[in-house]
Amino acid sequence: MDIAYIPSPSTGVIHLGPIPLRGYAFCIIIGVFVAVWLGNRRWIARGGKPGTVADIAVWAVPFGLVGGRLYHVITDYQLYFGEGRNWVDAFKIWEGGLGIWGAIALGAVGAWIGCRLRGIPLPAWADALAPGIALAQACGRWGNWFNQELYGRATDLPWAVEITAGPNRDAGTYHPTFLYESLWCIGVAFLVIWADRRFTLGHGRAFALYVASYCVGRGWIEYMRVDEAHHILGLRLNVWTSIVVFILAVVYFVLSAKLRPGRETVVEPDASGGKGGDAEATEAEAGDKSSDTSEAKVEASVLTKGEPAEADLRKPRGTEDDATPESDTP
Repeated sequence: MDIAYIPSPSTGVIHLGPIPLRGYAFCIIIGVFVAVWLGNRRWIARGGKPGTVADIAVWAVPFGLVGGRLYHVITDYQLYFGEGRNWVDAFKIWEGGLGIWGAIALGAVGAWIGCRLRGIPLPAWADALAPGIALAQACGRWGNWFNQELYGRATDLPWAVEITAGPNRDAGTYHPTFLYESLWCIGVAFLVIWADRRFTLGHGRAFALYVASYCVGRGWIEYMRVDEAHHILGLRLNVWTSIVVFILAVVYFVLSAKLRPGRETVVEPDASGGKGGDAEATEAEAGDKSSDTSEAKVEASVLTKGEPAEADLRKPRGTEDDATPESDTP
């Protein structure tokens, strides 16, 4: 008999009148808000303007959702296009199924578009958002708990999650891999924040650290899962993806540190305190006004004596207009 376990919700959706409130979608939305909130604070701390992170997220989030769904559908196509399956289910994103690899890849495309429109470097924006993305994943994983999916092998540990009988699943207690990954992502977020402050990471290296450290955790957590998946040489597809992406992230981190050490001094040129074109134009305009003021003062000073300005400027100090020429002096 199980002494303790994590109970699963009896349903993943609550109906508020005709409106369905789905736990999976709710967790995703919370994650997006957390990522934007933390990313905005970090962006401002690096010299950016308030609201820039949210403006670019308007591009990144929709692209990320589409990318995450595409990755899931492509890598688990048998769930939607196999015998007896309905391909329309591929569009039912609220039922679960988002691949983080596709979400990050296509989300980066959306972020690149947003950054181009604002004239800011994508790596700097990604560095600011990196720990927020990890926290967003930590929130999003609880959506799997609402849907009773992506659990691990059977176990009688006190923190096992209870799974009820349903389509393609047997009742029992299993490793709560959603919880493991959620906790791991929280640790990744704190690691990136600490390392960024300690080593002043820049040019995309904070983001690369997030990717590499997440892949380490995803690798062993993925190995514990028992849901249906494609295998290559005895390993799940997502384990191989974790290995490949980890290597790419480490290579980028090392090469970036050698080619572009330090951190960007200006992340948003037109932000307050920056040295962009607006600031230079303001300084030039101030200089012109100062010059005009000086000339006006000279002219006013001369004209108050009732003398032409040009004559006064040419005349040596101390001379008199009514002085008698030497030839007339007796």
